[in-house]
Amino acid sequence: MSVDKRAPGTVYERFQGSTEFQELRRRFRRFVFPMTAAFLTWYLLYVVLSGWARDFMGTELFGAVNVALVFGLLQFVSTFLIAYLYARHAERRLDPVADGIRARIEAESSPAAEEAK
Repeated sequence: MSVDKRAPGTVYERFQGSTEFQELRRRFRRFVFPMTAAFLTWYLLYVVLSGWARDFMGTELFGAVNVALVFGLLQFVSTFLIAYLYARHAERRLDPVADGIRARIEAESSPAAEEAK
């Protein structure tokens, strides 16, 4: 990783411009933006169908359970699924890079490193 230790600013500002940190941000965005768009689309579909397709949403599937209730419960399921997928993604793709960056920042900002300056 290339971080210019003579550059002005705090250690965090210097690391923010590093290629490793930029890669971490790219990996984060590649998961979060599409997943957010998919969830918001799914939620908007539920709201639109509830407002303008009342007959469809009121269709009874079995007993007193209708399509609207199933869609509403699926909102919770999709929320937990996204949280699980993000945790798995972070553990595999984000945490190793973040741990490396944190170790370098801590090494550079430790008292021993400060005295070597």
